[in-house]
Amino acid sequence: MLLQASAHTGALTGNPVHEEMTEAARLAKVDFILNVVTNSKGAIVKAFGGDLEQAFNEAVRLVDEMYRVQVDHRANIVVVSPGGYPADMDLYQAYKALDNALEVVKRNGVIILAAECAEGHGNSVFYDWMVRLGELKKVEREIKRNFALGGHKAYYLLRALQRHPIILVSSLPDYYATSIFKLKTARAVNDALNEALRIAGSAAKVWVMPQGTFTLPELKSIDT
Repeated sequence: MLLQASAHTGALTGNPVHEEMTEAARLAKVDFILNVVTNSKGAIVKAFGGDLEQAFNEAVRLVDEMYRVQVDHRANIVVVSPGGYPADMDLYQAYKALDNALEVVKRNGVIILAAECAEGHGNSVFYDWMVRLGELKKVEREIKRNFALGGHKAYYLLRALQRHPIILVSSLPDYYATSIFKLKTARAVNDALNEALRIAGSAAKVWVMPQGTFTLPELKSIDT
């Protein structure tokens, strides 16, 4: 179900993955939940307890107030950082920020991901699928045939790469970044920005997301 267009971050209504999870919880006869909403430093802001759906939806409303950001238009270039450790501990975790940036970059626009990735690529399934499959169609077939957690990240990355040049600024060795994960690389954000301006043009509009993992951008109107 994650292959369906309506299954994406920050969307609950009509999201088949969320709806399936809720149905499974109902079948398990969950009669009480306890959820917490945390800030970007991991500190608890508020706790929500009670009915499976009511308490969850109240927590979601607070998350939207804290993290959802209204944006007027998409940009030609988006510079995004996960927000530091542990959000950028590895490429697997850092991708979450890139996924949020996709919401506010124009079609064929450039994304610069500034993420240290001190612990490398992270998830072994993510790495294995990129090495063994490496193409979007092959990954889609594997998801339908033999889904494994971690493989979904290979799917998301390859899908993003079909639509956007992505430049990674990190400590990840170039061999892994370019040969395995198919990313462009730069030594510094300034170098990446110069390359992005070369691709998108000197008049390109740029968005910057310094806390990308904790930011849910939302377009105010339809903008290509």
